[in-house]
Amino acid sequence: MPPELSQYIPDILETHAATVAVAVVALPLAAGLGAVLAFRPRRSGTPPRSASVIQTQVILAILGAVVMLVVGSSLARAFGIVGVASLIRYRARIDDPKDAVVMLATLSVGLACGVQLYGLAAFTTVFVLGVLWVVESLEPERRKTFELKITGGDPAPLRGEVEAILRRSNVKYELRGAGAKDLEYEVQLPLSVRTDRVANAILLLRPGGDMEVSWDEKKKK
Repeated sequence: MPPELSQYIPDILETHAATVAVAVVALPLAAGLGAVLAFRPRRSGTPPRSASVIQTQVILAILGAVVMLVVGSSLARAFGIVGVASLIRYRARIDDPKDAVVMLATLSVGLACGVQLYGLAAFTTVFVLGVLWVVESLEPERRKTFELKITGGDPAPLRGEVEAILRRSNVKYELRGAGAKDLEYEVQLPLSVRTDRVANAILLLRPGGDMEVSWDEKKKK
């Protein structure tokens, strides 16, 4: 290594260490304050909040802090970030808002690397990973909604056993109709539960083959 280069290494390391030290305080503080707003008490009459939107608001607060750490007092960096952000065009439908935020996170990390703030980029990556792991571990399990219809063979006497199968399969259900020839439920299945497995368990309650189980998925409006 050339001697004229080696003399700058301590200054570079000191600059990176100072930036990371600021990030160690700024990012958790941004996450905490963002969480205070995202998890604010819901007033009666207001619509329920989506868990994924709440989590996205917390992570956005973190990314705002990261971007400002990258910009610092450099006007050129600020214009650079605006220019890069204006180039992004993502037209695909995103089901989870956190996926869009992770795109911003990768952009922030890339910007930090581009201006040689390698320590900040590494710490941001680890910190955002940790926050995502925490918020996603608290996220309720995603479910699909179906209309479940059991017909034939007078299924009404089997209602208790059918509902026991639904409970064992971690299926949320609501009875919508009970007649002499059918049972109708609105059910919410976890994504990990297969409809055929539940249907087969119900059919085994009456192995004679005179009962049918049908599922009609209800699409979100």
